[in-house]
Amino acid sequence: MNDWISLARDAVSAAQALSDQVRDAVRTRVVSDGKPDALLITREQHAVHGFAWIASTVAALQATADWAACAHRSDQFGTAEELTLRIGFGEYCAQLIHGVAMSQGEFVRVSTLGLGQAAEIFAANPAVERFLADGNTAETRLEYSALLSEGALPDEGLGDETLDLIRAQFRAFTQDRITPHAHQWHLDDALIPDGVISEMAELGVFGVCIDEAYGGLGLGKLAMALVSEELSRGWICAGSLGTRSEIAGELIGANGTDEQKAKFLPGIANGSILPTAVFTEPDTGSDLASVKTRARKIGDGRWRIDGAKTWITHAARTDLMTLMARTNPDEPGYRGLSMFLAEKTRSTDANPFPDNGIDGSEIEVLGYRGMKEYALGFDGFHVAGDALLGGAEGQGFKQLMRTFEGARIQTAARAIGVAWNAFDLALSYAQGRKQFGEPLTRYPRVSDKLALMAAETVMSRELTYFAARQKDRGDRCDIEAGMAKLLAARTAWSAADNAVQIHGGNGYALEYPISRVLCDARILNIFEGAAEIQAQVIGRGLLANTQS
Repeated sequence: MNDWISLARDAVSAAQALSDQVRDAVRTRVVSDGKPDALLITREQHAVHGFAWIASTVAALQATADWAACAHRSDQFGTAEELTLRIGFGEYCAQLIHGVAMSQGEFVRVSTLGLGQAAEIFAANPAVERFLADGNTAETRLEYSALLSEGALPDEGLGDETLDLIRAQFRAFTQDRITPHAHQWHLDDALIPDGVISEMAELGVFGVCIDEAYGGLGLGKLAMALVSEELSRGWICAGSLGTRSEIAGELIGANGTDEQKAKFLPGIANGSILPTAVFTEPDTGSDLASVKTRARKIGDGRWRIDGAKTWITHAARTDLMTLMARTNPDEPGYRGLSMFLAEKTRSTDANPFPDNGIDGSEIEVLGYRGMKEYALGFDGFHVAGDALLGGAEGQGFKQLMRTFEGARIQTAARAIGVAWNAFDLALSYAQGRKQFGEPLTRYPRVSDKLALMAAETVMSRELTYFAARQKDRGDRCDIEAGMAKLLAARTAWSAADNAVQIHGGNGYALEYPISRVLCDARILNIFEGAAEIQAQVIGRGLLANTQS
């Protein structure tokens, strides 16, 4: 076993011990009568969310150590892999000691939690000491950047021929059909062409996780993550086209009646039915239990929908809405909510919302274009009587919550793709741009950025794959999926920001694709649960799972 891999395992054990001490310290602040108190958790958000970030950092270290060991077992642990490990561990160990960034201006420091001595003990661990001294150094970053400039890539093999073929297939498709056109589509604020959607459907993008009995590929969340990552490496919107199909497919596959599965799943899988998710409301944000949109039974057995929804992606060019509405106004919170499979007419250029009782206005956005965002108004919109998901009222919130693990894993995968996109653009620009007679890659502040971008993207990627594997095993992974989304979104934004910096003034020009990637990266910390929501879920979940 390589010495650095053994050191990584020891450093992970020390990091986990530090995280456990942070957990115990935070518990003393938020526990009342033996269990976490919601009011205290809110009051102590900085500590709770800080613990979530620390725990996520440790989880990334563990996933990266596992990746290195796997690469070693398959004889793929070479210089690029060793440098990825050393730089990544050196950086994250230093962050655990001195401060983990929750945002550009917010840091969690274990010393502020009364654990300064614990940080010193962690720093004095022999393995940690080695990574701090010889891991993330100017020399290792320079060597790593040089390898990356020569085309080296850290091992991305998955030990599964099918999964490796999926990556290769979608990487080739993206390079041919997405990357060359993405920036112009973005600048034109155009929808992704129907022809490209048809090609994606033929490749199985919309049915990756749908059962083969209904025309899907019958694969797992890891395969879905690979597809999302590779498509997003060309453009996040290409990677996001499958998100709504993934959500609808999981909702129907897990909760639908036999009739609903037979009616909708084959069309979703082959791309002839494009769904959209209609959950968020103007005044609720992530507080879905406060949904006000009303669904009432009318005389002919149909349902009447009234209310307002917002930030509905791809709302016009879709055929099916997975729509959350309140069927019982007397039941407070989530208990009165139900999920509907509400069919609609796909838009035309002349009329984006041709059905009676539904209207929409486009929300103009900085990035994440290609599908368009809408605010929707429902005023007497009629839905079929058998459209209630699973035929059960009051189950909508629970049905939706079960899909969030997969949705957040997919969002993390999209973030990895965006991060690689930023890295690709930065590296290409730095290689081709000269200052004072030298390519930018020869300057340490540029090579430092490239090295850290690549190392951190690998770490976030491996944490995402870890969560996906857990999901595929049937294990609950809400915390791990949240960790992956939390860390990967930060990685994507950091990579895009640094890539713009490498471009200098040109990075601020609309003609350069990195300007698009920066805008696209920013949304990742917000949708599918903002970073603050993710940290709340992770922190609360880990605290609740620990017995006092």
